[in-house]
Amino acid sequence: MALLSNVHSGLSDPTTSPQKKVYITNGYVYYHYKCDGYNDVVSYYYTAWEQRTFEYSLTPLQGWGCGYRTLQTIASHLSLQQGKVGQVPTLMKIQETLVEIGDKELSFIKSRGWIGSFEVCLVIDKLFDVPCKILHCPSGVMTSIFPKLEEHFAKSSSAPPIMMGGDKDASSKGVLGTCSVDDNRWLLVLDPHYQGGQTSAAKLQREGFVRWTHLSEFDKQSFYNICLPQFSNVLCTI
Repeated sequence: MALLSNVHSGLSDPTTSPQKKVYITNGYVYYHYKCDGYNDVVSYYYTAWEQRTFEYSLTPLQGWGCGYRTLQTIASHLSLQQGKVGQVPTLMKIQETLVEIGDKELSFIKSRGWIGSFEVCLVIDKLFDVPCKILHCPSGVMTSIFPKLEEHFAKSSSAPPIMMGGDKDASSKGVLGTCSVDDNRWLLVLDPHYQGGQTSAAKLQREGFVRWTHLSEFDKQSFYNICLPQFSNVLCTI
């Protein structure tokens, strides 16, 4: 499957008169579920006892690779910026790296264990020598951390994508930019959960896999941990 680049290009603004809009200006590749042929959708099977039939049943639990895919998207941006095209880590390499630095046990390799913003921070630092900030957003206060996300994209033309992950809202998300007008604020969200075949940027936009998401749409009962890679040197411009 040919991977797509810069799938937010051509997306309409969320408002007709944005007061401030900042977003990623350099290139990235969109990584998503099953994009390399590896099935990171079905997680594992939960064994439940069925009293009526006196036997166990197996239920597939969906999705474990979204954090890895968001990490790969960030890595694609960094590799382009650093002139290291083709050095996006595989899912296995990500797991091996976390074991190598002591964050995970050896059994994590070849597992279907999730990763979050903290693990993404560790891998980016190790493989790309790019430090990251972890921004913790308590439940229901997304508005208070919006200026920091806005600053991330405004301060440098080479600002990388951001990763978000939470507890009740455990789905990983990439963030490519911000937009605001008056009291309304949006994040440009890149969703790694697409799992179909060959597609197009236009289709991904229509189906909402890349879209402007109003802050009111985020789960107010969930906290979020946000990984902000601190890369600022413009080595390659696309």
